[in-house]
Amino acid sequence: MTAAETTPQTQSLTPSASGDVTVDVVEVVDGDTIKVVMPNGSRETIRLLGVDTPEVYGENTPDEFEGIPETDAGKACLGAAGDDASAYAKSRLSDETVELRYDEKAGKRGYYGRILAYVVVDGSEFNYDLITDGHARFYDSSFEERERYERAEREAREGGVGLWSCATEGSTASGEDTATDDRLSVSVVADAPGNDNDNLNGEYVTLRNDGDESIDLSGWTISDAAGATYTFATGTKLASGATLTLHTGTGTDTETDVYWGRSGAVWNNGGDTVTVRSSTGTEVLTYTYE
Repeated sequence: MTAAETTPQTQSLTPSASGDVTVDVVEVVDGDTIKVVMPNGSRETIRLLGVDTPEVYGENTPDEFEGIPETDAGKACLGAAGDDASAYAKSRLSDETVELRYDEKAGKRGYYGRILAYVVVDGSEFNYDLITDGHARFYDSSFEERERYERAEREAREGGVGLWSCATEGSTASGEDTATDDRLSVSVVADAPGNDNDNLNGEYVTLRNDGDESIDLSGWTISDAAGATYTFATGTKLASGATLTLHTGTGTDTETDVYWGRSGAVWNNGGDTVTVRSSTGTEVLTYTYE
C-alpha cells in the first residue's frame, strides 16, 4: 500500500461491528487488497482499512515497520512476511462471501478510488486479525478503530509475532558473511516467537537472488555449524530478485517457501553459522550471526 491512501488473536465482533454490505470475493490481490462483486453486480477493489502488509510486488521499506533493520536482510525478511500475509489472506478469503463495514471517519474511498473497508469473515474482523497475528502493521491514519489497532500492533510487536520476528534478525547487522557468488544473500530468523521447538516454522533462513539471472538450486545445501543439513529438491529455482525461505518445520513446499521437516529447532538464538553449498559441494556462502 502507498502512504497516499487512508487505511486501519482473532476477536469476535460486537453487534456494532456487523457488516454494511455482503459481497463475494473473486480475487485476493495480496494481504491487504481484495477484489469483490458488489450486490449490484459491479466489481470493486477493496483496500483493507487500518492495516498495511509487506509488499509482494515491489520492494519493502523497513523503516515503515518499527524495529525492522534497514538492511538487505530486513528487506528480505519483510518480503517473506508479505508472502505469508498473502497466503493467509487467500486461505481465509478466497471465494468467500464476506461483509464489508465502512468507517465514517476514514471515508468510503481512498486516493486511488479503491473502497476502504473492514472485512468481516466468519464472524471475525479480518483486518484486526492481520494485526494480531503479525501479518500487518497498523496504518497510521484517521479511522474509528485506530486506538484498538495501534494497541494490537504494539502487543504483536512486543511479542515478536509474525513479521515482527524480522526485528529479531536485526542481529544479522553484526554478522559476517563471505560469498563466492555475489548474487546470493541470506538472512536468518533464529528466535521464533515463543518456544522455538513449539514454533518450528517461526525460525527460518531466507535466500535472496540479487543477480539478474535465475539460480538453479537443485541439490544445493544449507547447513548449520553443527552439521545439520537441508538439500534443495531437484528443480528448485530462485528467480532474479526473488526470495526463498527455508522453514525448520513441516509444510507444503511452494515457489517461495520450503520446509525442512525437522522435529526440533536448528538455528541457535545466541549465534550460529549458515553455510550454503552448491550441488558439487562448493562453498557458495557462509554467514555467521551473533
